[in-house]
Amino acid sequence: MSDQIWILGATGRSGRGIAELLHATGHKLVLAGRNASGLRALADRLGSADTATGPLDSLLAQLRDAAPAVVVNTVGPFARTSARVIEACPPGTHYVDIANEIPAFEQAFDQHSSAVGRGSTIVTGAGFGVLATESLVAQMCARWPGPARVRVDAIASLAIEEGVIGSALAGSILDGLPDGGRQVEQGRLVRAGLAGQRQRLTTPDGDPVTTSLLPSGDLLAAWRTSGAGAVVSGSAMLPSGPSARVLLPAVSLLARVSVLRRFAIDRLAAVRTRPREMERRSSWGHCAMEWPDGTRREGWLRLGDAGDFTSAATAEVARRLAGQEDVATGAYTPAALFGPSLVVDLGGEFIL
Repeated sequence: MSDQIWILGATGRSGRGIAELLHATGHKLVLAGRNASGLRALADRLGSADTATGPLDSLLAQLRDAAPAVVVNTVGPFARTSARVIEACPPGTHYVDIANEIPAFEQAFDQHSSAVGRGSTIVTGAGFGVLATESLVAQMCARWPGPARVRVDAIASLAIEEGVIGSALAGSILDGLPDGGRQVEQGRLVRAGLAGQRQRLTTPDGDPVTTSLLPSGDLLAAWRTSGAGAVVSGSAMLPSGPSARVLLPAVSLLARVSVLRRFAIDRLAAVRTRPREMERRSSWGHCAMEWPDGTRREGWLRLGDAGDFTSAATAEVARRLAGQEDVATGAYTPAALFGPSLVVDLGGEFIL
């Protein structure tokens, strides 16, 4: 077992940020991906880092031989990559990703017993998506346990880089649509209307935001953490006006057809993004809870740029896994493994 940390997808925004943070703390890195020139440029900028280049299957073969301490997966769509990367990790190698798709979460949790047997730890959802709302649920449940109903909402604010969306992100976006929305009712995961249950919120900074139902890992994490019989997860990322209620189901239907899905991914991946500052001063996790006696409470978690937080949180999880011999083995979300204090260590502020 080596002391290296592999970063799959190291030339993307998250991958670059994670690499820079881990390099600054002295970790030995292997920057992995398909973009050979981009990997070399990043390695040169960092001053000391190895690279591994090729398609995913080739990278996984190299990873098995290298047996690193930790593998960080930033390559989406995670519903199609996470299980393959986890299965390629040799005994004792830990795994971290920034997934937020329900199928990717289910695949990670399915590997719990196997990871225990291999002496490995799997952490899924280490970015803003999941960690912001999961930490808030954990903090509130520690103070007021046993809620009957929970709603979480992720309200991201981030600076946008100039470039193209890319096939990995495009695939992650579209992979969440074919099955429509999800929510928990009577302790079971059931279908729900995509972009439904709109909610108007005002952040503690005074910014108005509208959130709506989004099938994501936030839902499963809030359910597992709270144990509530009814759970809903929303996001400010989806359009939620009248046109969205027509457009999103149509896109969901098209995404079920493989040929059309491939066409849609190619078109979305080529969309260019223009540089843009954060639209709000802060990113937020929001949670509203209701207890059987009718008591209702809500809480907020204030964070900075959601993209920067994703890089910082993932790097911190990888750093802790690489440096702790007694870390629990199995499959976890980040706050389930390290507690809600993880986001406080990263500069988060709870407002209950």
